[in-house]
Amino acid sequence: MTPSKTVQVQLTRFFAASAERVFDAWLSPETLGRWMWGPGVRDEEVLHLRLEARVGGGFSFLVRRKGQDIDHVGTYLELDRPQRLVFTWAIREETMNAEDISRVTLDIQPRDSGCELTLTHVMSDKWAEYADRTQAGWATMLTTLAREVAVEASRHG
Repeated sequence: MTPSKTVQVQLTRFFAASAERVFDAWLSPETLGRWMWGPGVRDEEVLHLRLEARVGGGFSFLVRRKGQDIDHVGTYLELDRPQRLVFTWAIREETMNAEDISRVTLDIQPRDSGCELTLTHVMSDKWAEYADRTQAGWATMLTTLAREVAVEASRHG
């Protein structure tokens, strides 16, 4: 991604779970289906959640909303468990330009009773009008993730 001007969305959240548990929740299709996608998060049907969790590996998260299929795709750029995860993010289109591909960085820091995650989503200024909606979407997903990992932590310690 090399657009000349960018817009950045950033959120920081505390999780009452280990950094490892939070990091791993981003790389498991089963877990992603409980906090990032599906009816537990928003009104949608999950068609598939596929990923190859390695640097250079890709993902495809295909959902159906209001009769429209939306495929969220990306490539993993950095995986440094449990501190850092970086990936590209886009909606699959027939023709995609560099400015259609954004970058998401997760920095996870252990804390006394859990961890703190900072999510930074950098996108072309072409998408500036979607920045607030993007921030709200990530906020919803991180809230659902916090519930998910807290439940998992209570089950497995």
